[in-house]
Amino acid sequence: PRPKLPTLHSGPQGHRQGMGSVEEISEAVGHAFWDTQPVPSLNAEEEDACGPINPADPEKVRAEPYNLPPAFEWTDLDLSDAEQAKELYTLLHENYVEDGDAMFRFDYSLDFIRWAMQPPGALDYWHVGVRVSQTKKLVAFIGATPADLLCHGQRVEPRPPPAADKAEEGEGGAGASGVNIEEKLSGLDLDGGATGSAASSGGGAAELGDQAVVEVNFLCVHKKLRSKRLAPVLIREVTRRVNEKGIFQATYTAGVVLPRPVARCRYWHRSLNPKKLIEVGFSRLAPRMTMVRTLKLYALPDQPVTKGVRALKEEDVPSCCAKLNAYLRRYKLTPQLSEAEFSHWLVPRKGVIYTYVVEEAGEDGEKEVTDMFSFYSLPSSVLKHEKHTKLHAAYCYYYFANKTPVQQLISDALVLAKRHEFDVFNALDILDNDSLLKELKFGIGDGHLQYYLYNWRCPTVVAREIGLVLL
Repeated sequence: PRPKLPTLHSGPQGHRQGMGSVEEISEAVGHAFWDTQPVPSLNAEEEDACGPINPADPEKVRAEPYNLPPAFEWTDLDLSDAEQAKELYTLLHENYVEDGDAMFRFDYSLDFIRWAMQPPGALDYWHVGVRVSQTKKLVAFIGATPADLLCHGQRVEPRPPPAADKAEEGEGGAGASGVNIEEKLSGLDLDGGATGSAASSGGGAAELGDQAVVEVNFLCVHKKLRSKRLAPVLIREVTRRVNEKGIFQATYTAGVVLPRPVARCRYWHRSLNPKKLIEVGFSRLAPRMTMVRTLKLYALPDQPVTKGVRALKEEDVPSCCAKLNAYLRRYKLTPQLSEAEFSHWLVPRKGVIYTYVVEEAGEDGEKEVTDMFSFYSLPSSVLKHEKHTKLHAAYCYYYFANKTPVQQLISDALVLAKRHEFDVFNALDILDNDSLLKELKFGIGDGHLQYYLYNWRCPTVVAREIGLVLL
């Protein structure tokens, strides 16, 4: 059966969507807000070059936080603190992305939130919250995390060097960011990022790696406060804080069309537990199909087909990081990861991220990793259902395929996701996914996901040219 896709699954979490996120801004302020921002207008002519819309000028960055409505105050969230992490979990659980029929709501775990918001170089200063001044209750949030991004083969503008360093710049060399781009992209400097999750409070100095953009996520406003127009202020404030650290570009996704998408993608869904999906209303029984025939249609083997599949280990990080970066450079909008970032995002964490490699013996008898695939866990609460309370969804994440066909790797991912008791496997038609979705019995969803770049102009990218997966 063709899966019925609630609005909830039209775009995964946060940047990247839904009630309390980017969609709320669109409804509350229309495009008037975005018309004040450095993004191309919807009716602008197609770009034929890449580059910043507004030049980076650290001296023009606002020094003071933006004003909030009376009775509210800014707060920085330290997600390493159990109480503060639980506050954010509660805000998201009760107010974040929900489908239009009020059947499902994303249910981020504490471990997932920390994984998503505390990569190497993360700052508490970029975990921007709003509290009620009297009660200190957390009622709104937006977060940003640092990243490194290539767009049409060009690195999205680096952070400008500190003023004291400008006079010391020589000819050639690293350029504006102080980073030798060719060295990083060749895989010779994959340790360039920060080695741990840095924290900062109130804008104090904290170590950033050489990341040049931020990914914006988890924009959420309490349901009862959506008339307060907090969302635009949240975006302006997180932008100000990111600018303070010398970064002037960002990326995000949304399920609605805002000024102006770099790319437009679709979600596809592969049933792993079709009986449950039909019972909760995620999909439906197709005409002239019985439940028995449906279960047979979506049946999977007990074991992966590929020989040598095993879970990724920490010792695999150096070689797998280099191979993933090389593989991703074939796409026009794609990240590049340091080893520290690769370890954070892809070393397995139970209930969060599942990564597998294919290992085979080389000509010299030494074992070598040739391929990799991964998926992450993002369940949804099933609302108002007598039998089921949670829908377990796996989302296709990063992979590289040097010897094993991509279709075979993703087929093995389905088998392993089923083994981990996921109900559905979701994938965008990005990377090389479009070539395998129909063959592996994915059904197309009923919503789109738009990719955006902030303060960066570039030609439009088609879905199969995207190598960036945003949570």
